[in-house]
Amino acid sequence: MSDTLALFPDLVAGPAGDSRTTGILPSQRLADLVSAGHIRAAAPIADSQIQACSIDLRLGSTGYEVCASFLPGLNATVEKKLNEVKLREIDLSQPALFEKGKVYIVPLQEELLLPENYSAKANPKSSIGRLGVFTRVITDYGNAFEEIRTAYKGKLYAEIVPLTFSVYIRKGVRLNHLRVRRGNPVPFDKILMDLHQAEPLVYAQDESPLEPLISDGLKLSVDLQGVDGSEVIGYRAKPEAPPLDVERLNFYNPSDYWERICRKDRGAIILAPGDFYILTSKEKVCVPPHMAAEMVPFDPSVGEFRMHYAGFFDPGFGWSPEKTTGNHAVLEVRSHEVQSLLEDGQAVIRLKYEHLLEQPAKVYGGRGTSSSYRSQGLTLSKHFKPDPY
Repeated sequence: MSDTLALFPDLVAGPAGDSRTTGILPSQRLADLVSAGHIRAAAPIADSQIQACSIDLRLGSTGYEVCASFLPGLNATVEKKLNEVKLREIDLSQPALFEKGKVYIVPLQEELLLPENYSAKANPKSSIGRLGVFTRVITDYGNAFEEIRTAYKGKLYAEIVPLTFSVYIRKGVRLNHLRVRRGNPVPFDKILMDLHQAEPLVYAQDESPLEPLISDGLKLSVDLQGVDGSEVIGYRAKPEAPPLDVERLNFYNPSDYWERICRKDRGAIILAPGDFYILTSKEKVCVPPHMAAEMVPFDPSVGEFRMHYAGFFDPGFGWSPEKTTGNHAVLEVRSHEVQSLLEDGQAVIRLKYEHLLEQPAKVYGGRGTSSSYRSQGLTLSKHFKPDPY
């Protein structure tokens, strides 16, 4: 569109007075994209959909059960592939049951008309990841999940696979969110070292700064001794549990869905293949307001397990203008085909940090953002009542 350059000048002031030509768009720039029609939908996009550096995506009115997960590839649209693999159509004007282990595709309400040199990345929202719902965004002519190519113009679709619990879903529910990037910034470990020199990135449970372990990202370890001395170190999802309505918050009894994992003298647990666990990081992590971070979902160098389903960390996560002490990262863990021994203090995840074009008007936990896990320790999704352990 003709007003793109006016809305997004080539040089944008960074937090230290430098100029940035690449980076993730903050909340105010996302609002500009919406105003300019680069992100659009038939129903108006609400201000509440725009977070610190991401925008929530809403499910449309019709879903499809399909026989298999798929990517359309470089020569096909999602709709064309849907016609080949769909089993039935689902009306989402009322809550519909998405069954555990089945694959569904739902067109999203939002569409993209990205300007040149703009790309995007999607991720599940935190509360959905903590339910063990595997959901990914796909696009027409796409050959990768979650990645939206530069200058993409077209529809968005969510692939939804409930792996842990069956869930009720309806039109308008926000399972996924999207970050938009200008240019193609490369995260360097030197950025992390410089950040830590300016302000510590990781803290111990007693709030004292820790020396970061930086190697192709910031490495964090798993806590199996209990946050703040708690006997409960994690949760394992029960194999049989009632369906959940994803719009019911603070509603479900944790004991109906989860088994507590209590601390053992050895400080280790064995992950069973296919089981789903909620654990937490030993370190408390900080994301400064001018940065964003993303957790690497699967890193074969640390073990044969997936360590997250929702990996975006917003600007301001674990940060405070008064006193920064960090915040624990909650880990959504599923082992692959073999049993895996996990020991306390074992490095299990990596966080990749990336600059924003400029500091966002909204930060994590601030006014106008939805942040249910601002001071989290070991925390289930917001659908459950607090566990009184």
